[in-house]
Order: sequence, then structure tokens, then C-alpha cells
Amino acid sequence: MTNMDKLYEAVEARGPVCVGLDTDFSYLPEGYADTALTKGENIVRFNKALIEATKAVAGCFKVQIAYYEALGLDGLRAYAETLKAVRAAGVPVIADIKRGDIAKTAEMYAMGHFTGDFEADFVTLAPYMGLDSISPYLPYAEKQGKGLFVLCRTSNGGAKDFEYEKLADGRHVYDLVGDKLNELGKGYMGEHGYSSIGLVIGGTHIEEATEIRAKYKDSFFLIPGYGAQGGKAEDIAQYLTKGNGGTVNSSRGILLAYKKQPGVAFDEAAYNECVNMKEAIAHACSLL
Repeated sequence: MTNMDKLYEAVEARGPVCVGLDTDFSYLPEGYADTALTKGENIVRFNKALIEATKAVAGCFKVQIAYYEALGLDGLRAYAETLKAVRAAGVPVIADIKRGDIAKTAEMYAMGHFTGDFEADFVTLAPYMGLDSISPYLPYAEKQGKGLFVLCRTSNGGAKDFEYEKLADGRHVYDLVGDKLNELGKGYMGEHGYSSIGLVIGGTHIEEATEIRAKYKDSFFLIPGYGAQGGKAEDIAQYLTKGNGGTVNSSRGILLAYKKQPGVAFDEAAYNECVNMKEAIAHACSLL
């Protein structure tokens, strides 16, 4: 069984919410930080409380490395501890690293994030340099069942700068990327009909949602853009297949949920937000 199979089963059991642990120190509630601890150690305390509170309603967790790199060695220790805490909880974890280099450099990135202190179940990749920026990760998919989520059509406004440009044959650049990755993924299929090579498909541009889902039915989607970026449940639902086939990330909406729930502890507020998100997406899926 591949990690993508395990993610499919986690979404089937607990819903498609991906809790984004993109944790900035400023996100910690006032008075929560222990002054005897470093910023990184306090972030780990916060993250562990969130993991424990939300693991029953989260399909997976995503940890964005930039928030930890910004704190130097203290932050990287916090990153490693956060990954370990998610994996210890028995929940799939995505390392949001968006690497895009080739050859030996990519081999080292693959080793660094699929083994050792920073081991994760999935990594995110940027394919601009070509398929040889993806291939160094594939031995880990083949031998260990590791998974990839590769940028295809993203949720940011700048997606229109490159991804929507038209090719001579009428396709968009994102179509070319998706087509090549979908074909490559056919060699790495799992038991539940999804490849170990997933796609990052933003949930904020919905014009082509039905077409994209039908076109890449073998690809599991990592769907950013919900909540703080403007994506709504009825938009997101169009990228799922009977409520599965994708995981929907929310970071600030969950991490800072306590600010919209006065008097509620941050971990309980995060749980409440996950449940609300899960139920809203399920309802939207039921209407399709």
C-alpha cells in the first residue's frame, strides 16, 4: 500500500481537511509562550496541542518548512519535532518544501525529506525545470510508497502569469504540466486507483474545476486556497470525487480560529473550525 492509498483511506475515514501547520510565533495566543523556552520550542508545544486536538477530524497535516527555516537551527529542530509528532499520531504528513532542482541536488533533497530527521510521507515539488526535477524522488515512491504533490494549477493570483498562458495546440501551460505528470504517474498506481504523483490544484479558480477533475481522475489533489485565500466549500467540492480524491488545506483559518471564537481555547477552536470545514465540504459534495 502506498502513502497515497493511506491518505485516501484517511480522507475516507476522517474527511478531506488538511491542517496546515504553517506556524508563525506571532500566531500563538497572548500569554501562551513559556519564556523559559525558545520560540521553536514554544511552536512545538502549540503544534502538538493542535495535532492532538484535530487528529480525529483531519485527513492529514501539512508542514510548511519556510516558517521553521526563518527561525534558523531552533526552527529546524521545531520542524523535525513537528513532523515526528504528526507521524507518531498515525496521520499522514506533507512536507511543504516546493523543491524544484535537478540531478544530484534533487537526489539530496529527496534523501533529506524522505529519510532521516526531516522524513515525511509526502513532499511538494515545483516542476518548472522539467521531469528531471521529479525523477530523483521516484525511487522513494517505488520502494517506500512515498508520495509527491507537484504544482500544476495553483491558487495564487500570479498563476495567471504563466500557468494560464496558451500553447500552440490550444492547451494552457497547466494542462501541459498536468498531462505529463498524469502520464508519468501511471507507473506508480496504488490500490485505490490513485498515483503516488499527486497534483497541487488551487481551489480559488473554479472555471475549469469539472474538466480538471475528470481529466486527472488518477491523480490525488492537494487543494490550497480554502478560507483565508477565498476558496469556498462549494468551489472545493468540484475538485473532489464523492468527497475523496483530494485533501483541502487550511492553515491560518485553523491556526487562528481562536481569534474568531472568543473565550474558546485555541486547540478547541481549531477542532471546531476543522469540523465546520469538514461538514461544509461534505454538504457541498452532497449537492453535486
